[in-house]
Amino acid sequence: MAETTLTALPEGLFAQLQHENFVLLHTVDAESGSPTANAISWIYAVDAGRLRFALDGRSRLIGNLKAHPDISVTLFGGGSVHAVYGRASIVADKLEGVPFPLACVDLEISAVRDAMFYGARLSVLPEYEKTYDKRAADRLDGQVFDAMKKAQ
Repeated sequence: MAETTLTALPEGLFAQLQHENFVLLHTVDAESGSPTANAISWIYAVDAGRLRFALDGRSRLIGNLKAHPDISVTLFGGGSVHAVYGRASIVADKLEGVPFPLACVDLEISAVRDAMFYGARLSVLPEYEKTYDKRAADRLDGQVFDAMKKAQ
């Protein structure tokens, strides 16, 4: 069977990305040229063709994105693993209303493909828990998502 590649998020993945998710962000290291993978959770779908996420503005990832804006995100959902490809652009160097320097980044989606191996289905989504104060985590998450939605 031929692999299907979409140019935007299907409805189910778009709906999933209206809330915090665990994803893997893949960039090319600006210094070594090697691939990198990082887990992030401050990400949501602005629309079916664009993801928005926040990163520490001091992070090596910002330099990676500036040097090599073609990136991918691995998303777990809909019973499968999805690779979302596109081009990153920095929307804001510093999000307003957040207590530390977070940059806001958009990923303009060029392709979405099912990356699960043949004959398998993802039966359980990856779960994580925040290991610091729950109230502080909830407050920070709220600040970050509000600031990302306001970023221009």
